[in-house]
Amino acid sequence: MRARTRLGRFELIVCTDGTYRLDGGAMFGVVPKTLWQKRAPADELNRIMLGLNTVVVRTGRHTVVIETGIGNKQNAKMREIHRNEELLPASLAGAGVKPEEVDIVINSHLHFDHCGWNTTLHPDGSITPTFPNARYFAHLGEVEHGHLQLDRDRVSYLSPNYDPLIESGRMTLLTTEGIQTDSGIVPGVSVELFPGHTHQLMAIHIESEGQHACYISDLIPTTAHLDPTWVMGYDLDPLKSIEQKKRFYQRAIPEKWLVLFTHDHHTPMATIEWDEKGKPVAKPADDHLISVSE
Repeated sequence: MRARTRLGRFELIVCTDGTYRLDGGAMFGVVPKTLWQKRAPADELNRIMLGLNTVVVRTGRHTVVIETGIGNKQNAKMREIHRNEELLPASLAGAGVKPEEVDIVINSHLHFDHCGWNTTLHPDGSITPTFPNARYFAHLGEVEHGHLQLDRDRVSYLSPNYDPLIESGRMTLLTTEGIQTDSGIVPGVSVELFPGHTHQLMAIHIESEGQHACYISDLIPTTAHLDPTWVMGYDLDPLKSIEQKKRFYQRAIPEKWLVLFTHDHHTPMATIEWDEKGKPVAKPADDHLISVSE
């Protein structure tokens, strides 16, 4: 586990699929290395360490899992590049979360590092749902984009992470129009589109007894990306990402949302404030953080 807290009547638990490494230049786009390396030191291959945070929400009626890390389906070459650890099953077990008790899984988008443990690869080559009793939710546009296998981002979309779930009827594919009509997944948990990183990137809102948390996913992957213009080279539309960050801050800061960061291994949750220069800064929820034992 990375963190645990209460949000109204809900319990939030941050579990982890471990850490992995991505190119620092790609993670910070046009931001010069002389600036970003002060926040995220790079190794000899220019890679920075990132986390893979999965949030478990226990509402009292439902057990919801938000994002499922990289999983165990990477080939040897990708494992060598990313150095990922495949820790989510152990992390969930350490938090007392049984796969069979999970009834909802939400993917903010379908890049490989957000939906890998949707399914599990077994030694005989078979693939089964990691959460056997869950309904999975993703955006239809993400599936359609992944199926195109475009040169720019086909490496990010791995069919075994979602197509078996679609074929078996376990994955519900949301549409933009449907979300605009009814964004709720279960009571207290809803989604909202923040396009830019992908065309249908979804944030996941968690609300209970007047308290609000938001898993903002790759719009703001780490606390090092809080500056509105610090967007990723991976973003399909970086200008829209900047615009959407500003839109997010218009509500998240004055309403003091607890923000859950998808790739920040050291600060998985924080509130965001304006500093004296008018820049967004994280106020870590230090009282909620716990040490990692996996």
